[in-house]
Amino acid sequence: MAGMKDLYTEKVRSALMEQFSYTSVMAVPRIEKVVLNQGLGASKEDSKAIDKASREMGLIALQKPVITKSRKSISNFKLREGQSVGLKVTLRGARMYTFLDKLVNVGLPRIRDFRGISANSFDGRGNYNLGIKEQLIFPEITYDMVDAIRGMDVTIVTSAASDEEARALLTAMGFPFRK
Repeated sequence: MAGMKDLYTEKVRSALMEQFSYTSVMAVPRIEKVVLNQGLGASKEDSKAIDKASREMGLIALQKPVITKSRKSISNFKLREGQSVGLKVTLRGARMYTFLDKLVNVGLPRIRDFRGISANSFDGRGNYNLGIKEQLIFPEITYDMVDAIRGMDVTIVTSAASDEEARALLTAMGFPFRK
């Protein structure tokens, strides 16, 4: 099976050059990185929650996540400065393409009542944000190993100058946008 990177270099790049009439191959938008982010509000009470979530995210991303800490104290949320509040992973290169392949071809189709992802989640600078409600859509996570259902945010950073170019790139890469 050809991977996402092969699909980009062989088909998508030439199609986008034609569609937007770029003069150079380097002007064609590409996916630069994918950032997975997971907020863990329950980690204040349960110290093992971060370890479990970290293990699951590591399996999904094939890379060890970084623990994010709070920048300031907020008494209403019982939050202290420097307290662990979440996890994040930045994927580039081969791991990024492996993750995207898994997300588009395995993860998203496993979502119940899936009709496509929103085409309105672009940020105006060519980046796309996607929220995943449960980590069980990924094949590495079995139902038995999950203690709590946790969602995550997926940010796809592209080199596209506009949302229109980024949407064309992601559509060509096989992202199932809602019609």
